[in-house]
Amino acid sequence: MLNFPYLQVTIFMPSMTDQHLNGVHSHTPSSPVASAPESPAVWVRSTRPLRVAVLGWARLSAQGWEGSGYNLSASDLSRGLAMSGHTVFYLQSGMTYRLKKRAPHINFRETWGGVQCFDLRNSPNLSPASSNFSNMRTEMSCPEQTKLVMDWLDEHRIDVVHIHSLEGYGLDLIGAIRRGRSGEGKTSPLRPVVVTPHNYWYVCPQVDLLHQEQRVCMDYDGGRRCVGCLHDVDPAEMRKTRAVRQTMEEFFGPYPADVLRRFRAGIKPTLRRLRRGKLFDRYVAGPVNPDRLIDPELPLGFETVTASQMKSQQDGMVRHDLPLGPGEGPRTLDPATPDTNEKFLKATHHLNVLNDYGKRRIAGIEALNAASLVIPPSSFLLKAHTTMGLLESKTRWVRLGQPHFDQINRRARRSPFYEMSPWDSATATRPLRFGFYGTTRNNKGLEVLMQAIPLLDRRIRQRCHFDIRALGHDWPLRKRMSVYPEVSFAGGYDILQLISSSGDFDVGILPHIWFENSPLVMLEYLHAGKFIVASNLGGPPDWIKPPENGLLFTGGRPDELAAHITSLVRGAVRVPSPKEIHAATTLQSYPAHVREIESIYHEVLTPIAAGVGATVTAGER
Repeated sequence: MLNFPYLQVTIFMPSMTDQHLNGVHSHTPSSPVASAPESPAVWVRSTRPLRVAVLGWARLSAQGWEGSGYNLSASDLSRGLAMSGHTVFYLQSGMTYRLKKRAPHINFRETWGGVQCFDLRNSPNLSPASSNFSNMRTEMSCPEQTKLVMDWLDEHRIDVVHIHSLEGYGLDLIGAIRRGRSGEGKTSPLRPVVVTPHNYWYVCPQVDLLHQEQRVCMDYDGGRRCVGCLHDVDPAEMRKTRAVRQTMEEFFGPYPADVLRRFRAGIKPTLRRLRRGKLFDRYVAGPVNPDRLIDPELPLGFETVTASQMKSQQDGMVRHDLPLGPGEGPRTLDPATPDTNEKFLKATHHLNVLNDYGKRRIAGIEALNAASLVIPPSSFLLKAHTTMGLLESKTRWVRLGQPHFDQINRRARRSPFYEMSPWDSATATRPLRFGFYGTTRNNKGLEVLMQAIPLLDRRIRQRCHFDIRALGHDWPLRKRMSVYPEVSFAGGYDILQLISSSGDFDVGILPHIWFENSPLVMLEYLHAGKFIVASNLGGPPDWIKPPENGLLFTGGRPDELAAHITSLVRGAVRVPSPKEIHAATTLQSYPAHVREIESIYHEVLTPIAAGVGATVTAGER
């Protein structure tokens, strides 16, 4: 996402006298520029600094733009640790490839936010996980890559390793780090490993436990159901393609490299046309706008249509001639059942192993059991992994905290409307505003909302407004919703827009169809003091307590979502004030999150410092 300059401040800010001496004049109270706070906040620095290695697959400085919420969490934590006085190193893997030096190697990339960032190039394991879906044996064990990472940890004298994502690495890495090594001229000390799983990658190579990205995977059938879950990608071909593309971009820059790629891709089709004796087809430009009657009510105008006629004759929709193309209609997403969470946590299918995908799932649990501590951000994610064999003694629920959460929260608390309900059905003179923030990917459930809106009674729908901010290809969704004037699309968003746009809606909608972990958008809603209507799949029930701070519905059920929207509009469920939402919700601040992680590092280091060594588990034998 975005860089926050205040996070770069270590201890002191200049006083007003210093500002005057530097040519910066103070402003009077009537000035439009606010004066600096009298007591600037001081970031607490650690009295026991450590050398910390953070592992992931996305570029740290990209924050949420690459890796989404996982990388935003990892990057802000890394920056907070650096601010606290720790020496922080970051290693990403599986994304960068080159032709010149084909063997896997680690390259320094950049320093960002006080963190030294490195890149493991030409990894045998690709990232993100979807690119490595046909590479399970290498993902289970990759001694060459593991040795390279161990050498890097030794070189930088790392005290503790914190893994936020192991995509792009081998699952054997955690056990190797914990055991250390000796002999063959290489000696590595025992190192603690802390793992923060942000999804289900350790037990699901698809990552989301979402079969074919349409339905919750309740039984992977020993691994047989994994076959065909995602499109097959040839790992060797993918590595070659990335190496060619990225090498060209490095030498020529992105735009010339794109021209060269297009030229190279067009050679074979051009030769085929030459053999047929016809080099180019004649280009005929089509109409910019098809000649269609875009308004079926065009002859009516507006002068002779009264409000009573419109209410009695129309459904409140604005008709357009926007036919849907192939693949632009509603998607079929299989609904869950009300007790899907409970059924999943009672399942024993993880015991079956029938192919490499089944073996890979066992290897994922053994990798987690080899860690010093596994600290998922939701209780459900913790339970899901312990159900599959993760030792409960190795786990702890650690809630997320991020800088922009705190900014959103402070904005809500400083508002003059903090103690007021944002909407009352009996007295409202404007619509109840619902907000959807996320992406157009199936797992986020935007399709569920798209199917719920037409189910609303016209009188209910006209008392609503739906503000949809979704990153991705949303034109088919816009076409489908264009008949409803109560629906608006605003595209993607960044953190600054997110902070300011909390005043644009009253109720947040979270209609995901997968076992969500600790979704950042849910925490953003709650920090903003927003009531939430959410799917009950995965982690959200850990925070949402109906009807104090939200309502829950069965994942994938647009009819239940429409019913909750109706109950809010009719006043059957009251929309609480932001203050009431905060009082009903357990939230973690960013400084507290950084301090908790720091305390965990010292906790897992204590046995090693005392000479006890690493605890041997099934994953380390």
